[in-house]
Amino acid sequence: MPARPRLMEHPVNRRSLLTSALVVLAAQRLPLPGWTRSALAGGTAWRHGVSAFGDLKYPSGFKQFDYVNANAPKGGAARQIALGTYDNFNMVIDGVKGALAVGIDLTYDTLLVAALDEVSSGYGLLAEAVNYPDDFSSASFKLRAEAKWHDGTAVTPEDVIFSFDTFKKLSPQAGANYKHVVKATKTGDREVTFTFDGPGNRSLPQVLGQLTVLPRAWWEGTDKDGKKRDLGSTTLEPPLGSGPYRIKEFTPGRSIAYERVQDYWGHAVNVNIGRDNFDELRFEYFRDGTVALEAFKGDAVDWRIENSAKNWATAYDFPAVTDKRVILEEFPIKNIGMMQAFAFNLRREKFQDPRVRLAFNYAFDFEEMNKQIFFGQYKRIASYFEGTDLAATGLPAGRELEFLEAVHDKVPADVFKKPYANPVGGNPAAVRGNLHEAVRLLKEAGYDWHDQQLVHGKTGEPFTVELFGANPMFERVFLFYKPSLERLGMNVTVRTVDLAQFENRLRTWDFDITTFAWRETQMPGGELHDYYGSQAADQSGSDNVIGIKNPAVDAMIEQVVLAKNYDDLAAAAKALDRILLWNNYLVPQWSYSKLRTARWDRFGHPDPLPRYGISAFPTLWWWDAEKAAKTGGR
Repeated sequence: MPARPRLMEHPVNRRSLLTSALVVLAAQRLPLPGWTRSALAGGTAWRHGVSAFGDLKYPSGFKQFDYVNANAPKGGAARQIALGTYDNFNMVIDGVKGALAVGIDLTYDTLLVAALDEVSSGYGLLAEAVNYPDDFSSASFKLRAEAKWHDGTAVTPEDVIFSFDTFKKLSPQAGANYKHVVKATKTGDREVTFTFDGPGNRSLPQVLGQLTVLPRAWWEGTDKDGKKRDLGSTTLEPPLGSGPYRIKEFTPGRSIAYERVQDYWGHAVNVNIGRDNFDELRFEYFRDGTVALEAFKGDAVDWRIENSAKNWATAYDFPAVTDKRVILEEFPIKNIGMMQAFAFNLRREKFQDPRVRLAFNYAFDFEEMNKQIFFGQYKRIASYFEGTDLAATGLPAGRELEFLEAVHDKVPADVFKKPYANPVGGNPAAVRGNLHEAVRLLKEAGYDWHDQQLVHGKTGEPFTVELFGANPMFERVFLFYKPSLERLGMNVTVRTVDLAQFENRLRTWDFDITTFAWRETQMPGGELHDYYGSQAADQSGSDNVIGIKNPAVDAMIEQVVLAKNYDDLAAAAKALDRILLWNNYLVPQWSYSKLRTARWDRFGHPDPLPRYGISAFPTLWWWDAEKAAKTGGR
């Protein structure tokens, strides 16, 4: 399940080989490995990994991923920044209740783990093998016998089933990801089988491999005070995990530290070699980004991701940078794309007319904003799959056009007539022309002006709008946009609240316009239901913050999810992109194709880093004592 992104200002038949080997073993009456017996009995080969389309890069029995340093030293600590606060260690209700502590996922393992040098793959972690029939109507996972919780008890099929049922019931995002999974059942001592609602969904085995497995017995038990635990509620009780780290210490809402589990069951599993090298990972919370920056300069934290173009251009001129004790580095983003935008709340009547929404885009002078406050660093987003190969360009043709023709009467006519493009400003003449077009659109939508105030033509109600956010640094963006909207006669307010209040209002859809971001990969799937699907529009905590309910969108999401090959997936994704864009559900903002980072020079990393890992910090990095000695401080 893709995580909510950080806002930016930013040909061998292996089955035949396996079967031949097993026939030899059987002829010699040698014992068969446990995970292969059911493969022979069921006629389906167990696999060491999965990929929706094409072969896996790494063969069965591979020793390690190519991009890791297998001899990376273990030790040291990495201190990082977290913004806002937290009041919850329960991953299930992330985005539904409370603010989840950063890093809590480090305490758990998943069934499979992705390789960072492949577009889309999953290799066994808790599960040593996976199988599925040729029609992709189900998927089975065989757990490793050595997989253990931190208390030494075994990870069981009951834990997997419990986790699946819980996430699907309580997490909107998981509910969307697992929409086509009917049930999970125990089909062996260490085997779980997931049954799908139909054939053809190639992504589901991999999606299920991302399942975070929770300890059933622990969650169904009681805490130290005898109170029964509740997965539907927030908690600050450190959870029992199975992952490489556990909570070491924490100050609620202010900091949290994780320690490496010395007897971690999976330390020698091939997918774990060379990673999770720090003895301690600490996150310090700051409610204000400016304070966090000063804390970094003062060596209170080691690593910082910089999302502000202004800060990147002006805030890193201090001695430690000059003498190279602090390293500034940008890492190319190859694995994900993003739509970041001013998002309308369609649950409010005033935003239901697409002409009104388009008028807001004409009022947004991105080019001048980019010049004045972003130092010209950004480019305008023009796709829901910006930064990937799935962004629609030109006019629809071929398979993409076929998908669109199937919903021809349910999409805007312009989808077929012209390529999507945002209005362009940047000079007085262009701005005037854009505002005139915005006025025309508002008049068509039934609005008028009384005493220079925009009002509804029938009710006389003034048009008011609140630009709503949680990051004080983003106020300058809202304040830049505000005068342009006021020139259209709108009554505009800007409101910035703390993160907890922001999340609460978002969950109850209590906003007009907010900034939101949706992350996408080269291989989108079930998460699209959570982002833009009709069912998610009414689910508190879902990422369909806009409230999109569109049968054409739903139909195209299904085409993406059930695609039989990558060409069909890409064509359906591009068709979906056009439908979303031409409905003007948002005002696209901007993107940057690199991750800006600053770090105190105390660490080493593999060279080169994996193509799809971005910085891969701290997962693949390690403490370098020699470098650390030269930086001073701790």
